[in-house]
Amino acid sequence: MAEQVSGRTLGMGEIVDTGAKPFELAPFGTELAQLGKERTEIVGLTADMGRYSDILPFRDAHPERFFNVGVAEQSLIMTAAGLAKAGKISYCTSYSAFITRRAYDFVAIACAHALAEVKIFAGMPGFMNGYGATHQATEDISMMRGIADLTVIDPCDATELKQVVRAVADIPGTVYVRNLRGKVPVELGADYRFIPGKAQVIHEGQSVGVIGTGFMSARARDAAKVAAEHGVSAAVLHVSTLKPFDKDGVIAFAKRFDRLVVTENHKISGGLCTLVVEALYEAGLMKPMVKVALADSFFECGAQAWLEHKYGIDLPRLVQAIVEGR
Repeated sequence: MAEQVSGRTLGMGEIVDTGAKPFELAPFGTELAQLGKERTEIVGLTADMGRYSDILPFRDAHPERFFNVGVAEQSLIMTAAGLAKAGKISYCTSYSAFITRRAYDFVAIACAHALAEVKIFAGMPGFMNGYGATHQATEDISMMRGIADLTVIDPCDATELKQVVRAVADIPGTVYVRNLRGKVPVELGADYRFIPGKAQVIHEGQSVGVIGTGFMSARARDAAKVAAEHGVSAAVLHVSTLKPFDKDGVIAFAKRFDRLVVTENHKISGGLCTLVVEALYEAGLMKPMVKVALADSFFECGAQAWLEHKYGIDLPRLVQAIVEGR
């Protein structure tokens, strides 16, 4: 059930304080535990990151189907692939930075190339922690979308994440999900339905088109509401599936507006911004565009809100991009 939360201290890998918004606690693990009751072929694995990936509810509900391989991400991926070969659906968890940088070849060959039923829920994607470059997976979308036969998903909130947990069990082959953990805000309405491979408008407007992914889509919607107070009407398109990319949906949305804003919790190159530019260019559609994303650099340690402000992906920066077009 959703609860109310006010000011608090962030846990490892949680997104910025939800303020007065409702949240759900550990939606990934609780939904996976329930799904595990319905589908006995599901197994859960972690590389000693059970607490910080929210998979512990599954462990507690299905201890005979839970495996902790220790601090060994390559072993995590290979074990998940092996279990998939034995007829299981392997849900595995660790930090995004560790999976992408340490086990990339194993994801590509043992999983994607083999069409293995491995569902990777990668914690702390992008700018989701204050631990600096060693833990900030700010290039993971760029890396993972470069692997053939791999699905890449960036959920917006707890509502969508729970639906993604269920949906990936039936998406063929290997899936990479940017996992949200801890007290995850509830941003989308109860009528929202995740559709694999489809972008969806989550806020209507007339003047500016904002294209986002992950929790930045929810932030874009908040920014659109603030922009309306300044007389600027903005619509928000949420692109939850980055691979396969909904090129047609993005182009149709972009055609409605004189200018665009693209935003993501990722470096400005290789992720959503690049995907949108490529799609529009191929369609012969040129629009003024502001990109609200991370620079191509390494980043400091510090409080997440401070980092997001310093590196320009916080709410005021999005409002500026929508209202002022810069």
